[in-house]
Amino acid sequence: MNALETTIVIAIVAIGIIGLITAARAVRVVQQYERGVVFRFGRVQEGSRSPGLTLIVPGVDRLVKVNLQITTLSVPAQDGITRDNVSVRVDAVVYFRVVDPVKALVNVQNYLYAVSQVAQTSLRAVIGRADLDELLSDRDKLNSELTSIIDTPTEGPWGVKVERVEVKDVALPESMKRSMSRQAEAERERRARVIAADGEYQAATKLAQAAATMAADPAALQLRLLQTVVEVAAEKNSTLVMPFPVELLRFLDRVTPAASTPAPVVATRPRAPEAVTMPDVRRVTSEPDPEATPMPVA
Repeated sequence: MNALETTIVIAIVAIGIIGLITAARAVRVVQQYERGVVFRFGRVQEGSRSPGLTLIVPGVDRLVKVNLQITTLSVPAQDGITRDNVSVRVDAVVYFRVVDPVKALVNVQNYLYAVSQVAQTSLRAVIGRADLDELLSDRDKLNSELTSIIDTPTEGPWGVKVERVEVKDVALPESMKRSMSRQAEAERERRARVIAADGEYQAATKLAQAAATMAADPAALQLRLLQTVVEVAAEKNSTLVMPFPVELLRFLDRVTPAASTPAPVVATRPRAPEAVTMPDVRRVTSEPDPEATPMPVA
């Protein structure tokens, strides 16, 4: 009798342990950001399990959890040639999430790898259709185009919604970088010259207006001269400024005689030298002058 009771107790304990193990295997916990998909004998059950505690049949059902959070996928850098024949290297990042857990598990083997491959091929296609200027400046248009291209084959069949695609970096060849640097430098120099020329034009216009105003009133020029003298004298220097009236210079120009101007130099041809007649010495010595007074001899 004691042996029978012992056997019964052991059986009850074993059944309890088996029940606990079965209950533990039958109870599953689904997180708030997850959904559960149940496969019964390999066949998917309709709908998905909501967050919280859920029960399955041990040995019969298999629960697969699918994460519904937004996944960030980095697209490897892709080499391509733009529409204007420039070689570039572009990489991007894709933000997507699962909207239908059943399709994400049944219709595609690995939706992460599938989305990555679609993003790479779409990125190369967009690079080939865009110019270099669009690739560098119009990023929003390229991002929208990439989002629509990648989302088309993934949302309907695979249950994956592409939220956003961003182009991260555009690598250019060194020769293209140098060319763009020279172009930017030339553009900045052109703008600087235009601004300087515009400033000179405005300054010349203002000076012309000031000259016209001073010509209308001669006293304004004298006042301006006195103001300049005051400004120079205000500084601590050894400069001596003596105003000289311009009218005095004009008066001196008017009273200067015309004779004071030097005569023009006229080039003349040199004359040929004339023949010099030598006197006859013999005749002078042999024929004395009768009118000559004789010299007294001491």
